[in-house]
Amino acid sequence: MKNLIILKLGGSVITDKKSEIPKVNYEVVERLAREIFEAYSSNKFKLILIHGAGSYGHQIVKKTGIDKGIKTKEQIVAFAETQRLQNELNSIITKIMIDKGLPTIPCQASSHAVMKSGRLIKMDIRVIKGLLKIGLIPVLYGVPAFDIEQKCSILSGDQIAPYLAKALKANKIIHGTNVNGIYTSDPNLDKNAIHIPEISEGNIDEVKKYLSGSSTVDVTGGMLGKVLETLEVAISYGIPTQIVNALDPNNIKLALLGEKIGTIIHK
Repeated sequence: MKNLIILKLGGSVITDKKSEIPKVNYEVVERLAREIFEAYSSNKFKLILIHGAGSYGHQIVKKTGIDKGIKTKEQIVAFAETQRLQNELNSIITKIMIDKGLPTIPCQASSHAVMKSGRLIKMDIRVIKGLLKIGLIPVLYGVPAFDIEQKCSILSGDQIAPYLAKALKANKIIHGTNVNGIYTSDPNLDKNAIHIPEISEGNIDEVKKYLSGSSTVDVTGGMLGKVLETLEVAISYGIPTQIVNALDPNNIKLALLGEKIGTIIHK
């Protein structure tokens, strides 16, 4: 689809991911909604928004183990409760976006997706495509989903984004995280961390050595998962990914408008 951007906002950006109870970063989300509105008003692109679960999902999944499959009745209830929590977060996010003038519409990915051993193998994109043509911004989000092998696994936004990018022939993927791209170590913990502006097939083996997941609870693979998911899309389909710090004002707006900030993952 011409001029389509897929924007993924991480759970560590829109929520307090370290919180034991679900907690939205309202001030950050409202600022991001303004930035997205300002960029989207340029009429230069169509947009799909995906958001992570953060404290609305990772804690309960880690505690119950439903990401590894369903084995008990208690886990069936946890499956349902986790989905309810994700719906609640999605409702909050879309309301803030709508209040800022964005035509965001909630889309529950698990209602039309099939997983196999933790991997997304099928998703019906006809409705997503139709909503984009109408002029809406579909808002999908990481969820527990039906898995044909283990009954349940986690359909993360990091899997949804490249799947949709390939299926809809997007122009690029943007990941809004809590760091401005990829570094040799966690820049929040190491002041000597060195920024890596570009990642490709040529330097991925070296980059892998630096990435060891996330500093908070994350059941979806952390930063390494993001890089590997998107590199495959860049190599096989020519769709680049940009990773930027969404906590820094204007970064998301600049990335949407084509500025080369953060880290670019390309062929």
